[in-house]
Amino acid sequence: MYQYKTKGTCSQMIYFDLEDGKVKNVQFLGGCNGNLKGIGQLVEGMDVDDVIARLEGTTCGMKSTSCPDQLAKALKEAKANA
Repeated sequence: MYQYKTKGTCSQMIYFDLEDGKVKNVQFLGGCNGNLKGIGQLVEGMDVDDVIARLEGTTCGMKSTSCPDQLAKALKEAKANA
């Protein structure tokens, strides 16, 4: 399981697995509970590159990032270090 400390969001940490290039078991610590559970369910089993392409650059209010954007960053980092 990978873990990623978020920056600039209400959530503090993201946990996830990568299996054969697919995103699995996404869990956020903190943040908007229902929305983040929904994101985890929506990306479950998706190709890691597709998730990154869809979520990268998403903002939240006046912030330059968001929990989905942080997930994309976490996935890129995990992919680079795999």
